[in-house]
Amino acid sequence: QVQLVESGGGLVHPGESLKLSCVASGEISSIDGLGWYRQVPGKERELLGVMRRGRNTDVADSVKGRFTISGENDKKTIYLQMNSLTVEDTAVYYCNLASWNRIYWGKGTPVTVSS
Repeated sequence: QVQLVESGGGLVHPGESLKLSCVASGEISSIDGLGWYRQVPGKERELLGVMRRGRNTDVADSVKGRFTISGENDKKTIYLQMNSLTVEDTAVYYCNLASWNRIYWGKGTPVTVSS
């Protein structure tokens, strides 16, 4: 059984930074990619970026310049560095893992940006 656990969420002030982590465990023979998403209640889940096999990363234009993705596929770990946070970044942040045409999701970690 594959599990993903996100951590690092919390309450921060506007302008501050936060780094989220996601670690996958379980029987994972091959990782096609790891990704970060976020979701605000009442809205669709938003893709923030992905790290593909070979550690190639892409970040969504909406957060490019403020968010950075890093990690190591062989360690089943992905990070999301978020800088210059605004109240609009308040959401639940999820990671996912793609393997053999299956997608696995973590339960999410909440991030609240408030003054």
